[in-house]
Amino acid sequence: MATEQSEDASMDTRYENQSTGLLVRIRKFTPQEAFTWQLAKTLAMGQGLAVLICGTAITSQYLATHFQVNTPMLQSFLNYSLMCVTYSTMLLCRTGDGNILQILKHRWWKYLLLGLVDVEANYTVVKAYQYTSLTSVQLLDCFVIPVLLVLSWWILKTHYRPVHYVAVCICLLGVGAMVGADLLAGRDQGSTSNILLGDGLVLLSASLYAVSNVCQEYTVKNLSRVEFLGMVGLFGTIISIIQMVILEYTEVAAIQWNWQVGLLFAAYALCMYALYSCMPIVMKQSSATSVNLSLLTADLFSLFCGIFLFQYSFSGLYLISLVVILIGFITFNAVPTPTHQTEPATSSTCKTGCDENPEVKTQEVVVRITNEEEEEDKEEQGVDRETKDGQEEEWRRRMKRASGSSLSLRGGNDNEDIVGRSTKL
Repeated sequence: MATEQSEDASMDTRYENQSTGLLVRIRKFTPQEAFTWQLAKTLAMGQGLAVLICGTAITSQYLATHFQVNTPMLQSFLNYSLMCVTYSTMLLCRTGDGNILQILKHRWWKYLLLGLVDVEANYTVVKAYQYTSLTSVQLLDCFVIPVLLVLSWWILKTHYRPVHYVAVCICLLGVGAMVGADLLAGRDQGSTSNILLGDGLVLLSASLYAVSNVCQEYTVKNLSRVEFLGMVGLFGTIISIIQMVILEYTEVAAIQWNWQVGLLFAAYALCMYALYSCMPIVMKQSSATSVNLSLLTADLFSLFCGIFLFQYSFSGLYLISLVVILIGFITFNAVPTPTHQTEPATSSTCKTGCDENPEVKTQEVVVRITNEEEEEDKEEQGVDRETKDGQEEEWRRRMKRASGSSLSLRGGNDNEDIVGRSTKL
């Protein structure tokens, strides 16, 4: 009973200390600590990426509605070819391990899979609009966020705190408000020919995007931004050409080219090229999850533009949705997400650690030698004391046996010699 009571008391004390520490942190919190210049820059850059996605959406909608052009692989091919021309050429001009030949020699199959994942992620989400509604696409496309959280925790060893999960929930609430505004405005566009297939394609696209973004974050933070863009551009160009010839040969041949169609294709390609070029920069400063949270506002920017370009009806929930998503994004980035760092080994198992601290090692050796010398001195003093006591007893015996002064004088000299030798020892 006494043991259980002591355990309960220790648990209560621990909870009190935790609650007290939390209250102290809340009291000491100041807005300047969270709302820094780095956070403002990350927010601005993330919204810039959302504007670029808005540009791709508007140009694609113009091509589909005004010119009956629906060729997602051709549009992706233009983006990947621009990346191949610029970044793959930069890799070709490099020397050493950063050269494109060395990269292909060691890691070609990894970038082949990454290019395939990226191409199919872009293709499946566009294909999903033919089978399901816009509302389903907007809702299910948010599946990329939880997949990113899991992959970042598993692969990148990112430590998330409860505030990050709360921030993600806030952003998803903002998306829900946006979808509600679409339903109230009667903007539930899209086909419903095969809803199950369309929803499956959206989920597949979200998962592929999450894999691509996690690989992109790892590459830009550990290897090189130019290497990622160059290799994805190279393999993306090859894969998109093959898939375009197989799947979109008829659609591409039926395009009626004019300067407007060419301008829209060029605008789409430039927006996608700028998006792919700038996203690694933002991702290196924050994370893949943070970037995708900022991209949730892209649909809202498209809606605002559609009010003037396509006569969409306006709803106040759009503004509420924008504010809620931005609050969630700021909350997520206000608290850092540190990655796992391996702790250095101890001095008994790690030679490097010992070499890095020579002063500590020297002090340990000196202390060890001093202790050994003290023990040896104590042992020698004990031996000297025992030897001296034994010699004194022997001297007394000789004094008793001695019968003349000559013997006593000689015994005194012997004793002095013995004592002298013991002192030297």
